[in-house]
Amino acid sequence: MRWPPELCETPDPQGAYPRLSDAQLQALAPHGERRRVHQDEVLYAEGLPCAEFFTVLAGKVATVEGFGVDDQVIGVHGAGRFLGELNVLTGQVGFVTGVVAEDGEVLAVPADALRRLVAGDPELGDLILRAYLIRRTMLIGLGAGFRVIGSRFSADSRRLREFAARNRLPHRWIDLEQDQEAERFLRSMGVTPEETPVVIWRGETVLRNPSNAELARAIGLPAPQVQKETHCDLLVIGAGPAGLAAAVYGASEGLATMVLDNVATGGQAGTSSRIENYLGFPSGISGGELAERAAIQAGKFGARFHVPAQACGLHLNAGDHIVTVGEGGTIHARTLIIATGVRYRRLDVGNLERFEPTSVYYAATMFEAQMCERDPIVVVGGGNSAGQAALFLARHAARVRLLVRDESLSRNMSRYLAVEIERHPRIQIMLNTEVRELIGEERLTAVIAENNRTGERFTIEARALFIFIGAEPYTTWLADEIALDPRGYILTGADAGRSGKEGVPDSVGRPFPLETSGAGVFAAGDVRSGSVKRVAAAVGEGAMAVRLIHEYLQAGE
Repeated sequence: MRWPPELCETPDPQGAYPRLSDAQLQALAPHGERRRVHQDEVLYAEGLPCAEFFTVLAGKVATVEGFGVDDQVIGVHGAGRFLGELNVLTGQVGFVTGVVAEDGEVLAVPADALRRLVAGDPELGDLILRAYLIRRTMLIGLGAGFRVIGSRFSADSRRLREFAARNRLPHRWIDLEQDQEAERFLRSMGVTPEETPVVIWRGETVLRNPSNAELARAIGLPAPQVQKETHCDLLVIGAGPAGLAAAVYGASEGLATMVLDNVATGGQAGTSSRIENYLGFPSGISGGELAERAAIQAGKFGARFHVPAQACGLHLNAGDHIVTVGEGGTIHARTLIIATGVRYRRLDVGNLERFEPTSVYYAATMFEAQMCERDPIVVVGGGNSAGQAALFLARHAARVRLLVRDESLSRNMSRYLAVEIERHPRIQIMLNTEVRELIGEERLTAVIAENNRTGERFTIEARALFIFIGAEPYTTWLADEIALDPRGYILTGADAGRSGKEGVPDSVGRPFPLETSGAGVFAAGDVRSGSVKRVAAAVGEGAMAVRLIHEYLQAGE
């Protein structure tokens, strides 16, 4: 690269590039080696796992996107700053390259040693984790990483973008409807419209309409494929708050723990732009950041994550819990925690399906906000999820209309949230209102709504529709193996014992609380019948389920 004569260090207004103190450098020094570095030397490369954690002792190091192809300098860092981003802790591949811009010296610590060190030093660990989380957010905002090229009207384009957004993978979206150069580029590569969307990674890897699993493997997500037959002590199905808590406590207490999730860690909570009533976070925390922190914590204790991987079937055979996985293979687990959560309900509107690929959403993250930037939108629902979505989206949309079928906003919504919404200048609350029809061609243009008290109908301009009207449990894959309540939620404890299901443990004190009708199979979080639909409750149930598993194993069942 061609470096300017005077290379200035990048300012740090967001706290993404803190300097390590002398005491922290001294704590790191015995675990690594001091190394002289020279201009243009590559310390770590885009597309490859980062095996070392680097701190600059002298000289300067630049982080560069598209190194060697389309060099874009993201930042320049001098003495005292440490390099890398979230991939150093997760084992994921990197999305930028670290290049020496000015001769100097670095301290190189093996990534494995760093993970052990920060586990025993909370102050250092929190400093590094916080900086890495901010850097990942910055990379996402810059559009670093891989490219997704497709039509905004394509369901597969939306699928890939949602997968990337839910997993917080830096990427750039290129819309064929607006970028004629991209269309000509694909034609020159022999890509037909039927083969889009296309993913381009590192300027060389081209994937034509890949599945989520294919994309994950191509960009090096740490998601090893389930083998033909895999064994573990504890299998957790679902990586929402309950599943992540179970993974942390199971792995930290010595159980060989595996976690499956079909889309991303975080579950339904991961789609929340901000959780403001979770204990210990007075200023709130996004669902994505909470999930990332928990996954790193579980990984620190040795939990193995398989994402994306879908559980398709369960078979109970004399204490051996056998789960079949979508892409092939089976997992044999001594114990099982089902934390698959719920899926949002769909509106009963005749032409909803036609608009779902392009204009209907069931989450409110930065991905959805970008899709409706400066557009008029409608949010349907009267609970906390709808309220949080309306507040977040109001920062991006031209205006937000919140449709609530009840006569009061505070009937099903926390009072503090209802007050914020009522005071927001860009949110219009429409009580006693329900959606009756959607209007548009390829994309939504308007919603026909009705006042359920007067019967009056009216048209509301809308380019996007957000639906938060409750949820249904994700239990269809269980077939008849586990007792469910009439709504499909999993029965546990005394309720499971009274279900009449064959095979229910019948010894004293069984089934355990949170244990299902299958011996050694537990349920936690929203999927459990009678659960409290709160993040804190789900986390508590995940931890409690692990404690009950130890009792189950000690009993020799």
